[in-house]
Amino acid sequence: MKNQFLIRRSALALAVCTCLGGVSSVYAQSTTGSINGNVPTGGNETVLIESANGFRREVPVDARGKYAANQLPLGTYTVSLQRDGATVDSRKDVSLRVGSSTDVSFNAAPATAGSSADATSLSGVTVTGTAMPNIDVTAVDSRTIITSEQLAKLPLGRSAEAIAQLAPGVVMNGGNFKSDTGHQIASFGGAASNENAYYVNGFNTTDPLSAVGGLQLPYGAIDQQEVYTGGYSAQYGRSDGGVISQVGKRGTNEWHFGAQVIWQPAFARADNDNLYYTRVPSSAPAGDLYQPKSENRQWITTVSAYAGGPLIKDKLFFFVAGEFEKTGQHNVNSVGTNPPASTNTYKAPRWYSKLDWNINDSNILELTGASDKREGSGTRYNYDYANLQRTDKIGDVDNTKTGGDLYVAKFTSYVTDSLTISAMYGQMQTKNYDQPTNYDPSLARVDSSDQQNPALNSGTAIHNNQVADLSSPGRGNKSTNFRFDVAYTLGDHTISAGIDNVKSRAEDFGTNSPGPGYAWTYGKTDSPNTPISEAPGINFVPAPALFPNGAGGYYVSKNVVNNLVNVRSDQRAQYIEDKWQVTDTVLLSLGLRNDQFTDYNQSGQAFITQTKPQWAPRLGASWDVNGDGSFKVFGNAGRYYLGLPLNPATGAAAGYTATQQYYTYSGIDSLGRPTGLTQISQPVSANNSYGIPPDPRTVAGKGLKAENQDEYILGFDKTLGSNWVYGAKLTKRTLHAAIDDFCDIDLVKAKAAALGYSVGSTNSCYLINGGAANTFTVLDASGNAQEVPLSRDELGFPALKRKYYSLETFIEHSFDGVWYGKFDYVFSRSYGNTEGQARTDTRQDGAAGSVDWDNRYVMENANGPQGNDHTHVFKAYGYWQFAPEWQVSGNLQAASGAPEVCTGYYGPDHTDPVSYGSSYRYCNGEPSPPGSHGRLPWTFNLDLGITYRPLWADQKLAFSANVFNVLNEQRAIFRYPASEGPANTVNTIYRVPLYTQDPRYGRLAVTYDF
Repeated sequence: MKNQFLIRRSALALAVCTCLGGVSSVYAQSTTGSINGNVPTGGNETVLIESANGFRREVPVDARGKYAANQLPLGTYTVSLQRDGATVDSRKDVSLRVGSSTDVSFNAAPATAGSSADATSLSGVTVTGTAMPNIDVTAVDSRTIITSEQLAKLPLGRSAEAIAQLAPGVVMNGGNFKSDTGHQIASFGGAASNENAYYVNGFNTTDPLSAVGGLQLPYGAIDQQEVYTGGYSAQYGRSDGGVISQVGKRGTNEWHFGAQVIWQPAFARADNDNLYYTRVPSSAPAGDLYQPKSENRQWITTVSAYAGGPLIKDKLFFFVAGEFEKTGQHNVNSVGTNPPASTNTYKAPRWYSKLDWNINDSNILELTGASDKREGSGTRYNYDYANLQRTDKIGDVDNTKTGGDLYVAKFTSYVTDSLTISAMYGQMQTKNYDQPTNYDPSLARVDSSDQQNPALNSGTAIHNNQVADLSSPGRGNKSTNFRFDVAYTLGDHTISAGIDNVKSRAEDFGTNSPGPGYAWTYGKTDSPNTPISEAPGINFVPAPALFPNGAGGYYVSKNVVNNLVNVRSDQRAQYIEDKWQVTDTVLLSLGLRNDQFTDYNQSGQAFITQTKPQWAPRLGASWDVNGDGSFKVFGNAGRYYLGLPLNPATGAAAGYTATQQYYTYSGIDSLGRPTGLTQISQPVSANNSYGIPPDPRTVAGKGLKAENQDEYILGFDKTLGSNWVYGAKLTKRTLHAAIDDFCDIDLVKAKAAALGYSVGSTNSCYLINGGAANTFTVLDASGNAQEVPLSRDELGFPALKRKYYSLETFIEHSFDGVWYGKFDYVFSRSYGNTEGQARTDTRQDGAAGSVDWDNRYVMENANGPQGNDHTHVFKAYGYWQFAPEWQVSGNLQAASGAPEVCTGYYGPDHTDPVSYGSSYRYCNGEPSPPGSHGRLPWTFNLDLGITYRPLWADQKLAFSANVFNVLNEQRAIFRYPASEGPANTVNTIYRVPLYTQDPRYGRLAVTYDF
């Protein structure tokens, strides 16, 4: 076998030259590929391209002997050189990679038209991404493509994000942010983890509400997944981080069926490490034990099947895949959490269908349907933490339904050899259903019961079984995506232009406090003579010792939450791009994109209108140094705009209620509710959220700029021998504008008064450009709008800063019939005073909703390495076919830790000037910028797999076993950062590692492919 492979490789080296053979037009998030190349001219040559499913295109060869066929459906092709209508040479089994151009050149002297013996002299040659070192010299972007063949061989988690982690510059977020369907999301190139875009067959599936994740395909339905880490075409935008684009499988003229069963048993999963208090509270039921995570259990079973083939040969094809995943869990939560323990069941039905119609050789229609859902249910229990035993049943866990369905239609017309048009329209509808099966409408929930006065509960915390905040059963999102693209080849230029529009809507969003409309939260301070909040004005909360029963520092707050809105957004874009083949070895990509964003409140009124031109130039270049595809130097420079998801419209623009009213108490009843109350304060709200809907003119700063970032890339790829490719890349990213909420209303009112305005009403918070001057709009006593400008210095802000730079190096060995491997190392820094639309160290993943930029106090000492900064990341993965029936695989990732963070009360006197508690960047009264307290530990993750495909089953049957986190490393990826709670009192869980690496677990699978 090995000698045969070497002979075929020698033929391939002569037959295929990966050089610039025409101008290809393949782009980020596309669903197609391209073929180009050189041919020896001497007559009337054309190139005939035929797919395995009957699709057929014939393209001309120009005077220089170059040809290109763009926007081809993914699949396997035969490429034939024709002269005067007769085939003189051909290449079979040419597989395309999404968004890439495959070079198929005919450089050997062609046979004459009448020579039948040589008509297919090099037939049977296979050109795929893993058959030889393949450098796409027509590409100017930065991406990693993982094929279905690789997915079947590598030990990977079954999610788009787990696949994306194979790409350099991609790390899992440390805040354990998860999508609605339960997938942990990733950070790309120093950006926040909710600044990415998700696509399925070209449709934007990014969560419209929060941008945290997106719908994705069943694992077995993925044909290829692109992971873009920079340099996208002007055709696409709405991402400052990266792009995850999945393309599903399609039917062919051959019938294919298959099924798989996967089992992750509970016995093959190691125990989690327990968590322990930093400071043991008075009412702790089991000493310093905070959460007995070692008692948690999890098991997963997945069954899947697929089928595909022709409905009408060469014309109409279908592919359908289904997957059902069931997860069982026994969970024990932390002390004071409601419920203390639960048994949970999650069912994740996913399906995918694709219909392809070759109307004729010039027109194609594609229809896609997909579903990615998750349903949760279970039972709540009380728990005996001292004896580590689950006790009596409380009731049912809330029933949850998340995820949704999408449907997409795409039409492509090859109008002429030079002109191609395509149109795509799709709809997506998702649910965010969360409803209790039963609850007591008269019972107020009790939180933080471990902070109760032990003299009033006999030393044992008392709580009740009330449910979490309530939401509307109709809560969900809808979005549509329309694209129209035109590509025209004119000599050395391929000019593309089009539109890209996304409309989104959130329905019945919000939550309400259960029972009587409020919940009780207990607290304790070690400084009972110090005010709970020293914020001036209505948010001041006096010291508990000034009131009866407060001398010990014990108090309770009545918390009220109320919000329910319908909001929408409209994001439009237009682009034009020219791929210019300057010389035979130099390609320029010159693009310009214009994005517009409009956001509407619950009354349908626009409160953000960013419709003036937001020009985003995209410039790229590729140089085929040796002219043979063996050495590419490339560069890219571009600007990227990011529109807000819908959740800011549900907050600052909506007028929600989120208040706390403080009391001391003299007793605790049998349901944990305080009795003998003495009122300390009126209802207060750090964000001034008192339920008053703002005038849409006042919500955002005048001339609010959309978040935007500039990116610069310079790199090279080079072959090394017959099987290796290596390269390096430099990347620099600079954030120029970001949007967040600003809540220091008194500062705005003071400036308005200085300008002579009598303010009639104010907002809870405003949306502003953080770290910049802003002009606020307020309403005077007569209801007239007045402009109030505040400079950056008046706001007390440092200039916005988020910078990222990296050096990436890699070396890759293509599959030679024996083994494949890729190794990469990234040195990077992500630093500044903002992470972007999310903040890892405070676990805030809502866009424009983090603590950052709320006021000047929280931005002091903010500059430093950000929460997704991992200076060193090493990755290695691959597989080895060590025997005809046996294969082993591995995936290793090692990353240096993110900065450890310590927050506390403000300044050396531990004050609370704006009621933000332990959110200031001070620790033990000292300035505490990010990175000043060292780093979290390095993490090492080694996953291994083995697969057996017996010859007696014609290798259609496979048995596989995978072990994840073989070394059972459970190092911290997130430590609780708040050092005080309240002032001068050590927080009971400060530095507790709330999130760690998952423990070791095993997975078994049986697969049959017919």
